[in-house]
Amino acid sequence: MNSGEPTAIVLDTNVFVGAGFNPASASARIISEIRAGRLRMNWNDATRREIERILRKIPPLSRMEIADLFRDENRYEENTHAEQFTHVPDPDDRKFAALANATGAVLVTSDDHLLSARGQARAPIQTPGEFWERFQRGTQR
Repeated sequence: MNSGEPTAIVLDTNVFVGAGFNPASASARIISEIRAGRLRMNWNDATRREIERILRKIPPLSRMEIADLFRDENRYEENTHAEQFTHVPDPDDRKFAALANATGAVLVTSDDHLLSARGQARAPIQTPGEFWERFQRGTQR
């Protein structure tokens, strides 16, 4: 990466699920980089609630340690206006797109609804594999 600031990302719930089931995946590597401080995970109350709610429903992942990823300094407290993101077909996914847009972050997801909205999105939307490849090359954005 060129600047001293870690790349800002927003992680969709499925990145946590992917990391939990496959510790060698791009999703798991991305989460490791957040823990190491080389990536900055932006979050807000709505995205954290969704992530925690879904992980609790999946028995093998219900005890996954993620609290350390939600750093206070990366919490976004302003309104993101998720209701304006009607180009994202699933209303439950709009909060992630809205947060990425509001914070200027890359949205990392495997969700088809979000990926299909890439052409209309204001913030970059990438799969974990795409993001990881670009991050490794230092050519993010």
